[in-house]
Amino acid sequence: MPDTFNGSYDETNSAELDFAVLFDDPMLSGLIDQAMVDNQELKILAQDIDIANNEAYAWTGSYLPFLNLRAGAGIDKPGRYTRAGAVEDQLQIAPGKGFPEPLPNFLLAADISWEIDIWRKLRNSRDAASLRYLATEEGRNYITTRLIAEIAENYYELLALDKRMETLDITIGLQERSLEVAKANKEAARGTELAVQRFQAEVRKNQSEKLIIQQRLIETENRINFLAGRYPQSVERKQVDFFELNMHTINIGVPSQMLNNRADIRQAERELQAAGLEIQVARARFYPSLVLNAGVGYSAFNPRYLFITPESLVYNAVGELVAPVINRRAIKADYLNANARQMQAVYKYQRTVLNAFTEVVNRINKVENYGKSVEIKKQQLRALEESVDVATKLFQNARAEYVDVLLAQRDLQDAKVVLIETKQQQLAAIVNTYQALGGGGVIPTYDYGRVTITDEQYVPPMLEEDASPAVDGVVPPMLKEEE
Repeated sequence: MPDTFNGSYDETNSAELDFAVLFDDPMLSGLIDQAMVDNQELKILAQDIDIANNEAYAWTGSYLPFLNLRAGAGIDKPGRYTRAGAVEDQLQIAPGKGFPEPLPNFLLAADISWEIDIWRKLRNSRDAASLRYLATEEGRNYITTRLIAEIAENYYELLALDKRMETLDITIGLQERSLEVAKANKEAARGTELAVQRFQAEVRKNQSEKLIIQQRLIETENRINFLAGRYPQSVERKQVDFFELNMHTINIGVPSQMLNNRADIRQAERELQAAGLEIQVARARFYPSLVLNAGVGYSAFNPRYLFITPESLVYNAVGELVAPVINRRAIKADYLNANARQMQAVYKYQRTVLNAFTEVVNRINKVENYGKSVEIKKQQLRALEESVDVATKLFQNARAEYVDVLLAQRDLQDAKVVLIETKQQQLAAIVNTYQALGGGGVIPTYDYGRVTITDEQYVPPMLEEDASPAVDGVVPPMLKEEE
């Protein structure tokens, strides 16, 4: 990565600011706080985290012994002219006492099965699942930053639409006064019906535009309500001079800080680490597997003899060492696929970092350029306001044509609309730069068994071919008490 975003070094980074400090608007902060609790998309993602947590939880038991308890009862009647029947006919339980016919059987036993994790195949699978659990958390964290940015963008759009409504009201007022002057001039035989109708048309055009803006206000309010997880209602907003509205200064820091601050980069990093572990899991399938099986219990043909030791005691133990020798194509295919998935994760990580860097550069330049544009457009607006005032006075004194007034008012109206849109884009660029830097998210802490460490202290599993993972497994929160 480059050392800087724009050639200048900045030690501070606005991503570390809380969104309430950046926006400095209690009403906007209240909307975001409500969305953090009630937004349905975040709730859905929370369930995805639980699912990933449960999958990691399932893998934590794969390398431990499995203990099963068995209880059973049954009867057996072999044919007289079979080997089992003939042998049974010659045997006696006690002198002069043969086997019951049919022969009951009662069993109470415990079975143990344990695959010895010689090559860390099971532990690596557990660690990969746990890293994907962390990646899912980071995915939700990234959506949280986008949610904050989207609510802020819509909120500032509301303020811009309010300013549009205010501008239309002022324009309509000017045009109505000009309309009265045109009517007075007509009655005094100093003007014509044409001027009256032209001013009347301008008034109607802007009254119609107000209704369109009103509809946009309703839709923008309801978009915010939807993001906040509530039904349509009025959205309270701060009463400010929109053209003078400013937020906290954005400091972009240095590119390397994004690796910690951006949740989507952290998510891609976890996916990359998990893909590296899955290669080790796939490689371990080429090696022998050692499985131990054992059982112990009591078995008898009569329940009253069931717990007589050692006569009714039964047990077994066996160890199996199994290795694939011929036709290992399926294992080889899995291994090659794991390698391909790791390369995909590498490219995805690189693309995520590149996209994040590009977003910051584009948006910080947009903040700067649109800010300069706003200042120039303010100067243009002041000149046009003066031209409208002059044209109106000249028209009232019959020293200018109505067309001059109409054109001056139209130019002023268009300039105000462009200034409002440019200011809105500048505010949106600030919000999006904050999000691109990783602002609004949380650098989480992770539980590793008995130790809680921060993201900066996290030592990822090694991805080199012959190295062992540096972490013995991420323990999801639900396992902390159990372990």
